[in-house]
Amino acid sequence: MKHFNRRLIRIFLLTAIYFAGGKFGLTLAFVHPSATAVSPSLGIGLGVLLILGYEVWPGILLGAFLVHLTTAGTVTTSIAIAVGNTLEAVTGAFLVYRFAGGRNAMKRSPDIFKFAILGGMVSATIAATIGVWSLVWGGIAVTKDALPIWWTWWLGDAVSVIVVAPVLLLWNSTSFVRLRLSSIVEGAALFACLVAIAMIVFADVLTPRTTNYPLEFLCMPFLIWAASRFGQREAALATVVLSAPAIWGTLHGFGPFASVPRNESLLLLQAFLGVGAVMTMGLASEVAERRRAERDARILAGVDRLTGLGNYRKLIDALELEIKRAERTKRTFVVVLMDLDGLKRINDVHGHPAGNRALCRLADVLRIHSRGIDTPARYGGDEFALVLPECGLEFARSIADRLSERLANDAELPSLSVSIGFSVWPYSGTTVDELFREADLALYEMKQRHHSRETLQT
Repeated sequence: MKHFNRRLIRIFLLTAIYFAGGKFGLTLAFVHPSATAVSPSLGIGLGVLLILGYEVWPGILLGAFLVHLTTAGTVTTSIAIAVGNTLEAVTGAFLVYRFAGGRNAMKRSPDIFKFAILGGMVSATIAATIGVWSLVWGGIAVTKDALPIWWTWWLGDAVSVIVVAPVLLLWNSTSFVRLRLSSIVEGAALFACLVAIAMIVFADVLTPRTTNYPLEFLCMPFLIWAASRFGQREAALATVVLSAPAIWGTLHGFGPFASVPRNESLLLLQAFLGVGAVMTMGLASEVAERRRAERDARILAGVDRLTGLGNYRKLIDALELEIKRAERTKRTFVVVLMDLDGLKRINDVHGHPAGNRALCRLADVLRIHSRGIDTPARYGGDEFALVLPECGLEFARSIADRLSERLANDAELPSLSVSIGFSVWPYSGTTVDELFREADLALYEMKQRHHSRETLQT
């Protein structure tokens, strides 16, 4: 029952939003009262279907029916148009789910292009075809006007998907990043410049009557700015911010697209905005992919591939950082060196896969029993290290005893043991080399004791 009520609420909310978007779009209908070049409803409907699922499709059906019934259509034509709009959104969502990554379509540039083609241009043919056919069949439009109406309907719906739906998909994501003050200031400057250039280009603010000049391309550097310096959310929002003054100026006879009748000027503007949106989102996706690759490369540069622990480079960086912090706070810390006993024998008797597995077993124990502030790492070969901040030797010994006990109680064969050496800052040394040397000496002494004990036993 609770799920049913939630579904009803979502359907009615979608109906209201779809109705508002549809009525707004039809106020800009010039070729026919039921066809407009500015139609945000399909982008809203498709975006909501991708986010919430197919179960809210009745909201699109009811919203589209009310829009056209209260505009210029009969009950029959309104039902036909509503069915076409619903099929358009459902088909577009299916194609995007099937071929373009679904709600994650904005993550990769190939999926963005598929989204624009399948979710926008292909699916838009459904509503445009059914809508024009129902208008002609119902006697509300004449046959000679069918092609201009169809072209207007198709382009309005297609660009709506390309411009509006990405905003819903991206801003619905939960992975928000807290921006620094400098980024907030730069973002404010970007959107102020975007509005300013849109008013200059499309509203003739500074230079009147610019219809003979291709000034629309002056907007491109600002879209590139949004795509390269910010995330995909901001890039998608930038295209919407640009479109608002662009549509307003074009409707009032300003800008480079206003030299033709209003419907044609809106079609030209929508084509420009659609291409700009795809370009911006594709570039933003490539920038985001590059940033992810650089981040992963930085992470992998500090990770030992076999064990997944930090490697020697990460160990040195962590140790140097800990020395600086200890010099500032005057608190001791401990470096623990561990050597896996008998790795050569394990490799000789059980094979190298068993030896690699032994190293991973020790790494897992280190990872589990380390604190969040500790740095476990593979020192090299069969040696591991553990940096224990803000502690003394006794605490380090308790950690080492726990590790040894865990290895001794491991039922997996071959059984494992480790030799351990400690060094304490600043008593054992104050530099990286001194700390490693003292810990290595202690480790060597422990291995000698183990060897002597094994010799006596044999």
